[in-house]
Amino acid sequence: MSEGNDDRLVSSGVENNDEEKIEMSLRPQFLNQYIGQDDIKNELQIYIKAAKQREESLDHVLLYGPPGLGKTTLAMVIANEMEVHIRTTSGPAIDKPGDLLSILNELQPGDVLFIDEIHRLPKIVEEMLYSAMEDFYVDIIVGQGPGAHPVHFPLPPFTLIGATTQAGALSAPLRDRFGIVEHMNYYQTKDLNNIVKRTADIFNISISDDAAYEVALRSRGTPRIANRLLKRIRDFAQVSDKSEVDLEIVQYALNLLKVDNLGLDDTDIKLLKTMIEFYNGGPVGLNTLAANIGEETDTIAEMYEPYLMQIGLIKRTARGRMVTAKGYEHLGYEFPTTKD
Repeated sequence: MSEGNDDRLVSSGVENNDEEKIEMSLRPQFLNQYIGQDDIKNELQIYIKAAKQREESLDHVLLYGPPGLGKTTLAMVIANEMEVHIRTTSGPAIDKPGDLLSILNELQPGDVLFIDEIHRLPKIVEEMLYSAMEDFYVDIIVGQGPGAHPVHFPLPPFTLIGATTQAGALSAPLRDRFGIVEHMNYYQTKDLNNIVKRTADIFNISISDDAAYEVALRSRGTPRIANRLLKRIRDFAQVSDKSEVDLEIVQYALNLLKVDNLGLDDTDIKLLKTMIEFYNGGPVGLNTLAANIGEETDTIAEMYEPYLMQIGLIKRTARGRMVTAKGYEHLGYEFPTTKD
């Protein structure tokens, strides 16, 4: 395999560009720096401590939940806590078994292999992972034709951390091989508030308490969005010659960015209005919605729908998606009394 392919398949998590360096500076390095997801942190502290006491690699970990909640960051934190190296890749980047073998061959005892979007692994690669995860070996066929023969390839004990936004898309055999399975939830506003303040410190931004809280409120329970919004608000404050990010500039910037007081953006509003105005609030199927608003079904299902359900603006039924009374109220529509 060429060096170029290696770069595509695996990275150490650091790229040579300013944006990536900034993103890395925002990432906590250890569990005591990681804000939020307290239940998961408490469990991981026990598992990590026990594994280190036994001088064993940590059991394989599956992290699942909506995008932007810190699955990659948590994988890096786990590696730091275990005092081992981490290799990162993604399901779509591993095309064939040889790609996976190349990655596994570079692992040292105890190392962490992080596979993002693990639900997108090709079936033939996934099946190769079974023995690698369970017994730390893979069997490969060397040669072709009559001269082909199997080779037993032993591997050092390692920890696979898989991340996915679609836990249901994982096959049962793969899912069952993870000893630690953690569901990452949307963040509470108080935790997002602390994340915003931490990010502001890293960027050397002065931000008032009420401004930080407002950013947290409009961040959809997602640290990635909170950090992205703060970067844009920083631009508005700088151009306005403000020495401090205050509530006024936050509200001004987010209104221009069309992020409302629940964190909904244009696509969220368009989705809700389409359901209300064209389908009487539903039920309506996902494919129909996607065609109407010009988005991919996967994008709606992974990025928009989970948060809208979480805050109670839509619900899923056997017949399709429906807007709730709360969803009608948020957009200023009267809820039909005939709806169930």
